[in-house]
Amino acid sequence: MISTSGKLVWLALAMLLLSTAWAQRRGDPLNPLEEDQLRDAAQDPAERLKLYIVFARARLTSLEQMRADPKVTDRAQQTRDRLQNLLDVYDELNDNIDTFVERKADLRKPLKAVIEADTEFQAKLRALKSSVDGNKDESKQYDFLLTNVLDAVDGGVQDHRQLLNQQEEAAKHKKK
Repeated sequence: MISTSGKLVWLALAMLLLSTAWAQRRGDPLNPLEEDQLRDAAQDPAERLKLYIVFARARLTSLEQMRADPKVTDRAQQTRDRLQNLLDVYDELNDNIDTFVERKADLRKPLKAVIEADTEFQAKLRALKSSVDGNKDESKQYDFLLTNVLDAVDGGVQDHRQLLNQQEEAAKHKKK
């Protein structure tokens, strides 16, 4: 018979293995080259946020290209995977914005680029949503995720505009 502490050790080991398997299955949303680029821009908010915009745009372009390719098999799963990857990168963008806000960085210029990208992402994601609405069999596999990505971008637009307004107001008061 295994003691209680032995059971806890086995449970902890099982959870570790499951979490490792989950991380490998899900994968890091960034490739090693992108991680190196981010590392090089670690202290520069403008450059770092610009890179996240480029990475998110690349994921969205990849999604559009895959969906336009008639040779693609398992389109629903590939759409789901690419949407998840886009959401992961977009979440990282927002996490970085939050980090730079905590550091009291001036984000006025990079936020303008982020807001422009948000608007582009919204348009493309809405176009995707309306194009798949007629195919319920396929879209049921990723419709919830697509809605989450759209919600994240919609919320991001509002948050980013509000933050830009706050930073512009703060800059006016500093000049006085």
